[in-house]
Amino acid sequence: MTARQSYNDEHRALIESAHRLLPGGSVGNVYDDTILRRGAGSRVHDVSDNEYIDYLLGSGPMLCGHAHPQVTEAVRRQIEHGTTFFATHELAIALAEQIVAAVPCAEQVRFTGTGTEATLYAMRVARAARGRDRILKFEGGYHGMNDYALMSTFASGSAELPAAEPDSAGLPGSVADEVLVAPFNDIDATAAIIERHHDELAAVIVEPMQRVIPPLPRFLPSLRALTAKHGILLIFDEIVTGFRLAYDGAQGYYGVVPDLCTIGKVMAGGFPLAAVTGRSDLLACFDPSSRADGRYLPQYGTFNGNPVAAAAALATLDLLRRPGTYDRLFDIGRELMAGLRAAFAEADIPVQVMGEPPVFDIFFTDQTITTYRDTLTNDVAAVRRFNRHLLDRGIFRPDSKFYVSVVHSPTDVEQTIAAFADAARALRDE
Repeated sequence: MTARQSYNDEHRALIESAHRLLPGGSVGNVYDDTILRRGAGSRVHDVSDNEYIDYLLGSGPMLCGHAHPQVTEAVRRQIEHGTTFFATHELAIALAEQIVAAVPCAEQVRFTGTGTEATLYAMRVARAARGRDRILKFEGGYHGMNDYALMSTFASGSAELPAAEPDSAGLPGSVADEVLVAPFNDIDATAAIIERHHDELAAVIVEPMQRVIPPLPRFLPSLRALTAKHGILLIFDEIVTGFRLAYDGAQGYYGVVPDLCTIGKVMAGGFPLAAVTGRSDLLACFDPSSRADGRYLPQYGTFNGNPVAAAAALATLDLLRRPGTYDRLFDIGRELMAGLRAAFAEADIPVQVMGEPPVFDIFFTDQTITTYRDTLTNDVAAVRRFNRHLLDRGIFRPDSKFYVSVVHSPTDVEQTIAAFADAARALRDE
């Protein structure tokens, strides 16, 4: 551990308390002994006051950086007027209007507290609207922690598709029978599964960029055509890509419009808020008047459209609409991706740098990656060592993905690329 990473007595005591009080010593996301205290802009500090350039960004939401003054002030103003109502309020209406204006598929909006809830309800809407039970997802695709989403996200790669592999203990055995699984980016195999099972399918749910695997050029357009042909609903899970790849999300970036989509993360600037959006005839399932035709889908939630989170979201979207925001984001990401590739080329270590400039990752393999099963060639032990080397050099990305923010500075980029080079040499010399 370098001096940068030295832990003081308070930090060590908190580590002991965390392992005594929290399963695995964690709130459930990052399992290491970094305990953060504060963040500002592109950087975070731990309780020992070690400073890190942050590429975790709260798992993506902090596109405008930590504690942005405009977002903080909007939240402060709203807190003075109340923190939750369990009733419709003006900020929820204003935010829904902004979402409908931004997201190509959006005609109406139903708010949730988390992305897991949003994907759960999107699939439930599809079942209610189409009158079918089965959902098709893609191997390696992540759609949150609900039962139907936790299928083949962390797949072994040995299953004969479209069979689903449960990802968690405690799931009802019957759930796996309701989920079919196809290989992302293989449109021919996907088409064969859809043709065989189209009468049973309510929807296909997909991350338009699956984790950090971009879609091949014909994949999403062909998937849209296939689902439309059979009247199957297409759901884009844009919890990660919404407002990150572009202001109009992956739908605008890749030019394909689904029937429903889920958004979250970036939208609320670090506050817990997500949404299901899409065609109004589908979101009508949430309207109590749909009881008459048996399609009503109750969706109570104490914090649905929470006004503090809505205030943060409105401030965040205002920042993202400023001219040049996404040009700057992509420029930063491209420079970081190029620096990462160059560092490992210089060290003569084969890697694949995958994704789009606003969010990308590194795989320690010489295998070209276009599908989930290609990622299984990744040397995960090398990834862990790389992350440790980066942390020792003041770069925070504890697990996977580099999330880029619009407030990462030229100095941040320069220091990060230098850390990439140091870490690559350290890996080579181990």
